[in-house]
Amino acid sequence: MTLLEKKALPERIADVMRSRIIAGSLPPDSSIRQDTLAAELGVSKIPVREALARLEQDGLIISQTNRGFFVAPLSAEDAYDVFALRLKIEPDAVAYGCDRAHPADHKLARKALDELNAAIAGHTPDIGACNRAFHLSLIRPGQRRVTLQVVERLHLLAERYIFKHLESTSRNARAEAEHEALFESWTSGDAQAAAARTAAHIEATLADLTEQFEAG
Repeated sequence: MTLLEKKALPERIADVMRSRIIAGSLPPDSSIRQDTLAAELGVSKIPVREALARLEQDGLIISQTNRGFFVAPLSAEDAYDVFALRLKIEPDAVAYGCDRAHPADHKLARKALDELNAAIAGHTPDIGACNRAFHLSLIRPGQRRVTLQVVERLHLLAERYIFKHLESTSRNARAEAEHEALFESWTSGDAQAAAARTAAHIEATLADLTEQFEAG
């Protein structure tokens, strides 16, 4: 095994665990046993430990001294925190990217949106990742590295909430329509409309999540 393959192993393990957590096969507050996971995947505990550390950085799991790793809980407070921060940063970042995007950027964003629509239609565990890829594709042309990193971090934290938001398939059509309208504004070069539609989309998602948490 090459050094590159060794480095990639924790990432591959993290991807497996991320999919399980987002899909709910590992529910909130459930314990993650490193030895059991290592045996299941046929690897040593070292890459498992590295993978869990990455997932902790992404906010998907938490570690407790002398107790181990647990799937992080979902909460209305965390959802509000993540989406409120997105509202402060993302609309302006999308507008900035809109003003600087080229046709090649438009093609990449279209591809990301098509993949997101397919994930939503199939309600696959990669909905959050596809949603992140689409929204970041609207920001990336601005070439603001720090802004991109911050928004990406917020989207990583939001992935389980996005999956929860789309538990109700009645929201699929609205989500697709909002994304299409945002894409059209962005590709037409209307930065102000793109920013407004980004904000409205985030606000609507947060409102739905708040309602879900209140309903229990």
